[in-house]
Amino acid sequence: MSKSRIAIFCVITAIVGVGIGVIIGYFSYPSAGCGQPVEDASIQKRLMDEMKSENIKNNLEILTKRPHIAGRDVDEVDLVNLIKSRWEEDGMDSVQVPEYDVLLSYPKQNDSNYIAVLLSNGTETDISQRKELVLDPEQNDPDVVDPFNAYSAAGEPKDDLIYVNFATIEDFMNLNRTLKIDTKGKVCIARYGRIFRGDKAELAQEYGCIGLILYSDPADYTVPWAGVYPDDWYLPGTGAQRGTLWTDNGDPQTPNYPSIASAWRKPIDQIRLPKIPVTPIGYDDAVKYLSKLDGDEVEESWRGGLNITYRYGPGFAAPHQTSKIKMSVKTENKVETTRNVIGYIRGSYEPDRYVIFGNHRDAWVFGAIDPTSGTAVMLEMTRAFGKMLKEGWRPRRTLVFCSWGAEEYGLIGSTEWVEELQKELQARAVIYINVDASVVGNFTLNGAGVFSLSEVVYQVAKSVPNPIPSQIEMGRDTVYDSWVKHDPDDKNEKPKFSSLGSGSDFTSFLQIIGISSVDLFYTYNRSIGLASYPVYHSVYETFSLVTNYVDPDYSCHLAMARLWAELGRRMAEFTVLPIDARLYGTDLKVKFDALKVNFGDKMTAQGIELSQLENAIAQFSTSADELHSRIDKLDKTDPSAVKVVNDQLMQLERAFIDQNPLPGRTAYRHVISAPSQHDSYGNTAFPGIVDAMFDIDDGDTEAWDEVKRQYSIVVFHVLSAAATLNPVVPV
Repeated sequence: MSKSRIAIFCVITAIVGVGIGVIIGYFSYPSAGCGQPVEDASIQKRLMDEMKSENIKNNLEILTKRPHIAGRDVDEVDLVNLIKSRWEEDGMDSVQVPEYDVLLSYPKQNDSNYIAVLLSNGTETDISQRKELVLDPEQNDPDVVDPFNAYSAAGEPKDDLIYVNFATIEDFMNLNRTLKIDTKGKVCIARYGRIFRGDKAELAQEYGCIGLILYSDPADYTVPWAGVYPDDWYLPGTGAQRGTLWTDNGDPQTPNYPSIASAWRKPIDQIRLPKIPVTPIGYDDAVKYLSKLDGDEVEESWRGGLNITYRYGPGFAAPHQTSKIKMSVKTENKVETTRNVIGYIRGSYEPDRYVIFGNHRDAWVFGAIDPTSGTAVMLEMTRAFGKMLKEGWRPRRTLVFCSWGAEEYGLIGSTEWVEELQKELQARAVIYINVDASVVGNFTLNGAGVFSLSEVVYQVAKSVPNPIPSQIEMGRDTVYDSWVKHDPDDKNEKPKFSSLGSGSDFTSFLQIIGISSVDLFYTYNRSIGLASYPVYHSVYETFSLVTNYVDPDYSCHLAMARLWAELGRRMAEFTVLPIDARLYGTDLKVKFDALKVNFGDKMTAQGIELSQLENAIAQFSTSADELHSRIDKLDKTDPSAVKVVNDQLMQLERAFIDQNPLPGRTAYRHVISAPSQHDSYGNTAFPGIVDAMFDIDDGDTEAWDEVKRQYSIVVFHVLSAAATLNPVVPV
């Protein structure tokens, strides 16, 4: 045989061998007929068994060694490099680090903010602490940023003090309208809770206050039967909650567009940032000022947990009646660079379909709960996916892992990325799964999202073992069993699954481009009445706190890793996307019934035909039922037929995004569920209608025209969403 024939023979033999190997590999791996493995329980077991609680604990200890506020090197260089190198070691196909120059905010570290009582002779007394007291060696770090509220105006206002409870719009209306206590020209003091702190600042400014002091009242952050940190996990009196005041999302200087090199930047004096100084203090300081207030005793619902008589003010009672309150705030805004880390595991059959996992990286101080418990979990989850990749597994659809920068300032990293890639993401993103602080307590799961995803979340929760031994002894073997027991939905026999408003990085995905989203975390027993987990955004949120009090064996962290990973795996591998449009129809009906109860009579009296929205929802539900009937009969071995229904399910959420933002907001376009204008953290059904109805006068024709306009927009979008579910060719 000639050398050329030998060469040809070898090539043919090699090709045949490779082909046989591919065929053997293909048929030896479970398949649903579209060329890729799906719905295989053994894959879930391999993934769950690979993740270890000890690894998560080690991750958390490393990540919380130093404070890592956005815009500073520990967060933007050290942790970025750590995560990037880990993901490259895991074997991800691509790891990118997009960066953005954005407006951030910091206190003047060597001349920090404070509060004082100003005597008539100009002497300052009862000066608040500028730093939280060091209560254990772990928190003693020179890079701890002193308590402040980001984007506060600088200034030194001096005047009478008024207590404004939670500084909600109802609280200000009660003071100014009912009690005839004029807040104009006064400094106000409010406790944290109920609504987003930025809304408190906006309302204080709107009602004429010249400064706002925020504090965490012990009624909302401690309990009578336990001690405080470091003896327990409750907030000590020296703890102060940092946080942003920016009520929109993304870089304040580049609304609606990414902060890339070519971006036009809005002048800072034209941005809707607070015009008044705002700063937080601990309750050990707050009591010094509240105990001196003059005026009537407050109503019962305004009383906090300090051992004083709570009074409204204004001003101080004798012998302090000639004194004023003084604020000294020197917070500065500056442009800094923030970075995201984005890792990709390419899908083998549908690489153009993205299942996106996200957690932010930056923290106000050590952030052992928020967000680093989530980052520690994510790194173990990606390690497990990487191990499976090395063993030959690859998902049907592409997995995208995101470590966001500058979330604490206003969801900046995620919003800039979504704005930059919005065309790509609208075409390719299947779901966004957010885990911020993965474990804020050791009681049960908290789940929220779009309702078309509620059932797949329930099914995943049923597959994950309950991490709490005492609950297992009571027969609650899975995360789902605990969830349905401790947080039941009063409308059905399932766990409570809440709508999403804002407050974390799912916001831009859902509210700007309509990507179906879920937000998950393990929580504490809400019945004890806390406003949030106690040490939220304080210096005491340390690795020791998590290890000693929150999750000593890191079993809840492991449960969250399993939930997060398996939900993403199912979304990436199931042939037909586990999105149930019928559940969306049910939720729309619930929301409509609430709208009718709260506003139906007023709307009807103005000639608004509520039957239009009711009929649109009925039409949506019919279309959803028919779509799922077609899915039940679907030939899953037909790739084209599968693609048609998956595209319809994926595009459903996009149909609820209006081309224009909701009134008064830049980054909110979802007409079914979004925060109201008076609470940027919460969620409101039909937010455009509800906001237009707030405090409306029956004779205000212009205001009612806006209600009618918003109502017509909602009806249109429900009908539009119904159309996305119909057969691609009308029958």
